[in-house]
Amino acid sequence: MSAPGPVVVARAAGLRAPTGATILERVDWRVEHRERWTVLGANGSGKTSLLRLASAQTRPTSGTVDVLGCRLGRTDLRELRRRIGVASISVSEQLRPMLSAHDAVLTARHGALEPWWHDYDADDHRRADELLDAMGCGAFRGRPIVTLSQGERQRVALARALMPRPGLLLLDEPAAGLDLPAREALVHRLALLAADGEAPPMVLVTHHVEEIPPGTTHALLLRAGTVVAGGPIEETMTAPLLSDTFGLPVKLARRDGRWTAWSTGGV
Repeated sequence: MSAPGPVVVARAAGLRAPTGATILERVDWRVEHRERWTVLGANGSGKTSLLRLASAQTRPTSGTVDVLGCRLGRTDLRELRRRIGVASISVSEQLRPMLSAHDAVLTARHGALEPWWHDYDADDHRRADELLDAMGCGAFRGRPIVTLSQGERQRVALARALMPRPGLLLLDEPAAGLDLPAREALVHRLALLAADGEAPPMVLVTHHVEEIPPGTTHALLLRAGTVVAGGPIEETMTAPLLSDTFGLPVKLARRDGRWTAWSTGGV
Protein backbone atom coordinates (compact mmCIF):
# COMPACT_ATOMS: atom_id res chain seq x y z
CA MET A 1 0.00 0.00 0.00
CA SER A 2 1.38 3.41 -0.95
CA ALA A 3 1.93 6.07 1.70
CA PRO A 4 -0.83 8.67 1.97
CA GLY A 5 -0.14 12.03 0.38
CA PRO A 6 0.49 15.28 2.26
CA VAL A 7 -2.43 16.89 4.06
CA VAL A 8 -1.39 20.50 3.36
CA VAL A 9 0.80 21.79 0.54
CA ALA A 10 1.30 25.53 0.03
CA ARG A 11 3.39 26.62 -2.93
CA ALA A 12 4.35 30.31 -3.12
CA ALA A 13 1.00 31.02 -1.47
CA GLY A 14 0.06 34.64 -1.00
CA LEU A 15 -2.90 36.36 0.60
CA ARG A 16 -3.90 40.00 0.30
CA ALA A 17 -6.47 42.07 2.13
CA PRO A 18 -9.28 43.79 0.18
CA THR A 19 -7.26 47.00 0.58
CA GLY A 20 -4.38 45.38 -1.27
CA ALA A 21 -2.17 45.03 1.80
CA THR A 22 -0.03 41.89 1.88
CA ILE A 23 -0.99 39.40 4.61
CA LEU A 24 1.03 36.39 3.45
CA GLU A 25 3.72 36.34 0.78
CA ARG A 26 5.18 33.34 -1.08
CA VAL A 27 4.62 30.80 1.69
CA ASP A 28 5.95 27.30 1.01
CA TRP A 29 4.71 24.73 3.53
CA ARG A 30 4.08 21.00 3.52
CA VAL A 31 2.36 18.99 6.27
CA GLU A 32 2.56 15.21 6.09
CA HIS A 33 0.50 12.53 7.81
CA ARG A 34 1.43 11.90 11.47
CA GLU A 35 3.23 15.24 11.74
CA ARG A 36 2.45 17.65 14.58
CA TRP A 37 3.24 21.26 13.69
CA THR A 38 3.34 24.53 15.56
CA VAL A 39 3.04 27.83 13.69
CA LEU A 40 4.81 30.49 15.71
CA GLY A 41 5.06 34.25 15.34
CA ALA A 42 4.15 37.60 16.82
CA ASN A 43 0.71 39.18 16.55
CA GLY A 44 0.13 40.25 12.96
CA SER A 45 2.64 37.81 11.52
CA GLY A 46 0.01 35.96 9.46
CA LYS A 47 -0.49 32.88 11.66
CA THR A 48 -4.29 32.97 11.77
CA SER A 49 -4.48 33.88 8.08
CA LEU A 50 -2.40 30.82 7.24
CA LEU A 51 -4.77 28.74 9.35
CA ARG A 52 -7.71 30.17 7.40
CA LEU A 53 -6.13 28.79 4.24
CA ALA A 54 -5.46 25.41 5.85
CA SER A 55 -9.05 25.26 7.12
CA ALA A 56 -10.47 26.11 3.67
CA GLN A 57 -12.06 29.30 4.97
CA THR A 58 -10.50 31.29 2.14
CA ARG A 59 -8.34 30.73 -0.93
CA PRO A 60 -4.96 32.23 -1.78
CA THR A 61 -4.74 35.30 -3.97
CA SER A 62 -1.50 33.98 -5.47
CA GLY A 63 0.23 30.62 -5.59
CA THR A 64 -1.57 27.40 -4.68
CA VAL A 65 -2.78 25.61 -1.56
CA ASP A 66 -3.89 21.97 -1.47
CA VAL A 67 -5.67 20.62 1.62
CA LEU A 68 -6.42 16.89 1.98
CA GLY A 69 -5.70 16.47 -1.71
CA CYS A 70 -8.05 19.25 -2.82
CA ARG A 71 -6.86 22.43 -4.57
CA LEU A 72 -8.39 25.56 -3.03
CA GLY A 73 -10.25 27.40 -5.76
CA ARG A 74 -11.07 24.18 -7.63
CA THR A 75 -13.16 22.37 -5.03
CA ASP A 76 -16.29 22.90 -2.96
CA LEU A 77 -14.89 24.52 0.18
CA ARG A 78 -18.03 23.67 2.17
CA GLU A 79 -17.50 19.95 1.61
CA LEU A 80 -13.78 20.19 2.31
CA ARG A 81 -14.41 21.95 5.64
CA ARG A 82 -16.35 18.91 6.85
CA ARG A 83 -13.09 16.95 6.77
CA ILE A 84 -11.16 19.47 8.89
CA GLY A 85 -11.39 19.84 12.67
CA VAL A 86 -10.92 23.38 13.99
CA ALA A 87 -10.68 24.42 17.64
CA SER A 88 -10.73 28.17 18.15
CA ILE A 89 -12.43 30.82 20.25
CA SER A 90 -14.45 31.94 17.22
CA VAL A 91 -15.91 28.43 16.82
CA SER A 92 -16.72 28.16 20.53
CA GLU A 93 -18.47 31.54 20.54
CA GLN A 94 -20.98 30.27 17.97
CA LEU A 95 -22.34 27.69 20.42
CA ARG A 96 -25.46 28.45 22.47
CA PRO A 97 -24.40 29.13 26.10
CA MET A 98 -26.92 26.68 27.58
CA LEU A 99 -25.85 23.83 25.30
CA SER A 100 -24.46 20.95 27.36
CA ALA A 101 -20.82 19.95 26.99
CA HIS A 102 -22.00 16.61 25.62
CA ASP A 103 -24.17 18.24 22.95
CA ALA A 104 -21.43 20.74 22.10
CA VAL A 105 -19.26 17.78 21.12
CA LEU A 106 -22.03 15.62 19.66
CA THR A 107 -23.29 18.22 17.21
CA ALA A 108 -19.89 18.40 15.50
CA ARG A 109 -20.72 14.98 14.02
CA HIS A 110 -22.65 16.91 11.34
CA GLY A 111 -21.00 20.30 11.73
CA ALA A 112 -24.15 21.59 13.43
CA LEU A 113 -24.73 24.00 16.31
CA GLU A 114 -27.90 22.41 17.73
CA PRO A 115 -28.71 18.73 18.41
CA TRP A 116 -32.24 18.82 16.99
CA TRP A 117 -31.09 19.41 13.40
CA HIS A 118 -29.87 15.82 12.89
CA ASP A 119 -30.37 12.29 14.23
CA TYR A 120 -27.63 10.68 16.35
CA ASP A 121 -27.21 7.03 17.21
CA ALA A 122 -25.75 5.34 20.29
CA ASP A 123 -22.28 5.25 18.75
CA ASP A 124 -22.35 9.02 18.26
CA HIS A 125 -23.31 9.61 21.89
CA ARG A 126 -20.67 7.12 23.05
CA ARG A 127 -17.94 8.80 21.00
CA ALA A 128 -18.86 12.25 22.35
CA ASP A 129 -18.57 10.96 25.91
CA GLU A 130 -15.29 9.17 25.18
CA LEU A 131 -13.79 12.36 23.76
CA LEU A 132 -14.91 14.36 26.78
CA ASP A 133 -13.31 11.72 29.02
CA ALA A 134 -10.09 11.91 26.98
CA MET A 135 -10.01 15.67 27.53
CA GLY A 136 -10.64 15.32 31.27
CA CYS A 137 -14.13 16.78 30.90
CA GLY A 138 -16.31 13.74 31.45
CA ALA A 139 -17.47 14.82 34.90
CA PHE A 140 -19.38 17.79 33.53
CA ARG A 141 -20.73 16.37 30.27
CA GLY A 142 -24.26 17.41 31.27
CA ARG A 143 -23.43 20.96 32.35
CA PRO A 144 -24.15 23.99 30.15
CA ILE A 145 -20.95 25.27 28.57
CA VAL A 146 -21.64 28.73 29.98
CA THR A 147 -20.99 27.33 33.47
CA LEU A 148 -17.56 25.96 32.55
CA SER A 149 -14.27 27.73 33.09
CA GLN A 150 -12.43 29.05 30.06
CA GLY A 151 -9.93 26.21 30.25
CA GLU A 152 -12.70 23.62 30.43
CA ARG A 153 -14.44 25.20 27.44
CA GLN A 154 -11.21 25.03 25.45
CA ARG A 155 -10.89 21.32 26.16
CA VAL A 156 -14.53 20.78 25.18
CA ALA A 157 -13.76 22.67 21.96
CA LEU A 158 -10.87 20.30 21.31
CA ALA A 159 -13.14 17.30 21.85
CA ARG A 160 -15.66 18.87 19.47
CA ALA A 161 -12.99 19.33 16.79
CA LEU A 162 -12.16 15.62 17.01
CA MET A 163 -15.77 14.38 16.91
CA PRO A 164 -16.15 14.02 13.12
CA ARG A 165 -12.86 12.07 12.82
CA PRO A 166 -11.16 14.83 10.78
CA GLY A 167 -8.31 14.27 8.39
CA LEU A 168 -6.62 17.41 9.75
CA LEU A 169 -6.81 19.10 13.16
CA LEU A 170 -6.18 22.86 13.44
CA LEU A 171 -5.81 24.66 16.78
CA ASP A 172 -5.88 28.46 16.76
CA GLU A 173 -4.24 29.74 19.97
CA PRO A 174 -6.18 27.31 22.21
CA ALA A 175 -4.35 28.45 25.37
CA ALA A 176 -4.98 32.18 24.83
CA GLY A 177 -6.18 33.84 28.02
CA LEU A 178 -5.77 30.76 30.22
CA ASP A 179 -4.17 30.91 33.66
CA LEU A 180 -1.27 28.59 34.51
CA PRO A 181 -3.30 25.59 35.79
CA ALA A 182 -5.71 25.73 32.85
CA ARG A 183 -2.90 26.14 30.33
CA GLU A 184 -0.99 23.19 31.77
CA ALA A 185 -4.11 21.01 31.75
CA LEU A 186 -4.65 21.84 28.08
CA VAL A 187 -1.00 21.33 27.09
CA HIS A 188 -1.07 17.96 28.86
CA ARG A 189 -4.07 16.86 26.79
CA LEU A 190 -2.43 18.12 23.60
CA ALA A 191 0.70 16.15 24.43
CA LEU A 192 -1.36 12.98 24.86
CA LEU A 193 -3.04 13.67 21.54
CA ALA A 194 0.31 14.29 19.82
CA ALA A 195 1.54 10.91 21.09
CA ASP A 196 -1.54 9.10 19.77
CA GLY A 197 -0.64 7.41 16.50
CA GLU A 198 -4.33 7.34 15.51
CA ALA A 199 -4.77 11.10 15.93
CA PRO A 200 -4.93 13.22 12.78
CA PRO A 201 -2.10 15.52 11.69
CA MET A 202 -2.12 18.59 13.94
CA VAL A 203 -1.28 22.26 13.46
CA LEU A 204 -1.12 24.48 16.56
CA VAL A 205 -0.93 28.25 16.14
CA THR A 206 0.57 30.23 19.02
CA HIS A 207 2.89 33.11 19.86
CA HIS A 208 4.15 31.56 23.12
CA VAL A 209 6.70 28.73 22.97
CA GLU A 210 5.54 27.64 26.44
CA GLU A 211 2.27 26.49 24.86
CA ILE A 212 3.94 24.02 22.48
CA PRO A 213 3.15 20.49 23.73
CA PRO A 214 5.72 17.68 23.92
CA GLY A 215 5.42 15.50 20.84
CA THR A 216 5.37 18.44 18.42
CA THR A 217 7.50 17.37 15.45
CA HIS A 218 7.76 20.48 13.24
CA ALA A 219 7.64 24.26 13.45
CA LEU A 220 6.90 27.06 10.99
CA LEU A 221 8.14 30.51 12.02
CA LEU A 222 6.43 33.56 10.52
CA ARG A 223 7.30 37.23 10.54
CA ALA A 224 5.26 39.90 8.73
CA GLY A 225 3.61 37.34 6.47
CA THR A 226 6.81 35.62 5.34
CA VAL A 227 8.44 32.35 6.42
CA VAL A 228 11.54 32.74 8.58
CA ALA A 229 12.08 28.98 8.82
CA GLY A 230 10.15 25.73 8.65
CA GLY A 231 10.97 22.10 9.27
CA PRO A 232 11.75 19.64 12.08
CA ILE A 233 11.37 21.39 15.41
CA GLU A 234 14.93 20.60 16.55
CA GLU A 235 16.23 22.56 13.53
CA THR A 236 13.80 25.47 13.54
CA MET A 237 13.39 26.18 17.26
CA THR A 238 16.69 27.97 17.83
CA ALA A 239 17.47 31.25 19.56
CA PRO A 240 18.77 32.95 16.37
CA LEU A 241 15.69 31.98 14.35
CA LEU A 242 13.33 33.02 17.15
CA SER A 243 15.17 36.32 17.41
CA ASP A 244 14.56 36.87 13.69
CA THR A 245 10.92 35.82 14.09
CA PHE A 246 10.11 38.23 16.92
CA GLY A 247 12.54 40.99 16.02
CA LEU A 248 14.43 41.11 19.33
CA PRO A 249 17.22 39.16 21.02
CA VAL A 250 15.80 35.91 22.38
CA LYS A 251 17.21 33.13 24.49
CA LEU A 252 15.66 29.68 24.39
CA ALA A 253 15.71 26.68 26.71
CA ARG A 254 14.14 23.23 26.60
CA ARG A 255 13.40 20.96 29.53
CA ASP A 256 11.30 17.80 29.74
CA GLY A 257 10.08 18.40 26.20
CA ARG A 258 8.85 21.95 26.97
CA TRP A 259 10.24 25.22 25.64
CA THR A 260 10.85 28.54 27.38
CA ALA A 261 11.91 31.79 25.70
CA TRP A 262 12.86 35.18 27.12
CA SER A 263 14.27 38.39 25.77
CA THR A 264 17.85 39.45 26.39
CA GLY A 265 17.29 43.03 25.30
CA GLY A 266 14.68 45.70 24.68
CA VAL A 267 12.68 46.23 21.55
